[in-house]
Amino acid sequence: MTHTPDSSTAPPGPALPPPTLPAVPPQPAPAPAHVPGAPRPAPPPPEPRRTAFAEGADRLRRAATTEPGRLRIIGAVLAALVLAFGAVTAWQTTDRAAAADAVLTSSQPLTSDAADIYRSLADANTAASSGFLAGGQETAASRDRYERGIRTAAAKLVGAAANSEPGSPSAQAIARLNRLLPEYKGLVERARTYNRQGFPVGGAYLRYANEKMQKEMLPAAEDLYKKENQRLSADYADATPYPWAAIALGLLALAALALVQRRTYLRTHRVLNHGLVAATATTAVTLLWLTAGHGIARSGLDDSYDHGVRSLNVLHDARIASLKARGNENLTLVARGAETKKVGDETVDAYDHDFERDMDALAEGLERAERLADDDSGARPVTSAVGDMTEWRKRHEAAREQDENGDYQRALAMVIGAEGTTGECFDGVDENLAAALAHEQDEFQRAAGDGRDALTGLPVGAAVLAVAGAGGAVLGIGRRLSEYR
Repeated sequence: MTHTPDSSTAPPGPALPPPTLPAVPPQPAPAPAHVPGAPRPAPPPPEPRRTAFAEGADRLRRAATTEPGRLRIIGAVLAALVLAFGAVTAWQTTDRAAAADAVLTSSQPLTSDAADIYRSLADANTAASSGFLAGGQETAASRDRYERGIRTAAAKLVGAAANSEPGSPSAQAIARLNRLLPEYKGLVERARTYNRQGFPVGGAYLRYANEKMQKEMLPAAEDLYKKENQRLSADYADATPYPWAAIALGLLALAALALVQRRTYLRTHRVLNHGLVAATATTAVTLLWLTAGHGIARSGLDDSYDHGVRSLNVLHDARIASLKARGNENLTLVARGAETKKVGDETVDAYDHDFERDMDALAEGLERAERLADDDSGARPVTSAVGDMTEWRKRHEAAREQDENGDYQRALAMVIGAEGTTGECFDGVDENLAAALAHEQDEFQRAAGDGRDALTGLPVGAAVLAVAGAGGAVLGIGRRLSEYR
């Protein structure tokens, strides 16, 4: 008979662990109940939003950790370097080409025109005094020479005014000369009128006209010449400096392309990448074109200055000195001792003293011109001018001796007569200097033209080659990227 056990004791067997309850996660503390009338607490601030730059930088850092990302960065840097090299090359060569063109077509011609204005005014003044010495028998040649000098000066002033900047010092000098020129002509005509009638006041009017020319007009013309010469020097300074920024960028771009190609070779063992080779070739061609073209341009411009502009300046100064000397020689006879000055303890004729000073300047100028002449064609007329100047001084001394001895008519014949006069020597000096100026002007135009032409096409060519080089760099890197797709 079976009995139900009356105790709850578990049957014998292995002991079971006591049951465990599941872990409860910690619960946030309940928010305190809002008390009516009390201020509500401020909500927590939102997390700061990241900027587009920060997100882009993160993406760039993540991309840089992969080879495709690195290749994209390398391609962008190479393209930027090549394009920057082309842009800077185009910019710098454009400025230099414009300055070289200004030297050839603007500033130097204007400098020569300014010198011609001075020379024409001085020549007209000399012709006026020569005609006055002839009295009522003024020759047609003397009158024509005066009129030609006035017309030339007026025409050159019109051209200089058209090419000068409004309000500039050059424009002010031109305006002053345009105002003084009619006043001078009026004084000369009065002097001629009274001279034909035999009135001594004609000499006073001529001296007044000469004073206006010497103290007002010629200084204004000389100031214009100096201003245009400064402009010419500034154009040379803009045209000749080396384009260091472009050269440095070109070398940097070549170095970067070489490093990238070496990196590609070490990773792939492929010797050539066609795109990178094309980019390197176009960059190298641009750099060589830049250095060679600018070197030739600089050489031509330097040659045009050393063997053109320097000689032209010296010859212009010598020619002006000869014209001033001739004018003072004539006025010595016109004034007949009415104008004197103190030189130390001695009283001398003012115009004869100025004549000697101008002849010294002429001799010095001719000596410098002989040293600067670099061929026989340039030296020959200068040597002839030296001979004419030497003879001029001898004849002038003889004429002054006659005048001081009281033989005025004999002295006058030795200055403006038909043969054996100082006027013949002056004409010889002037003609030889004109021939030397024409020769040096041709040399300047040839050398400056060669310098300017050496830069022709370089700005556009550099830009085109830079675009082609940047495209080659992008295609070369793109070929490597295609291997990862």
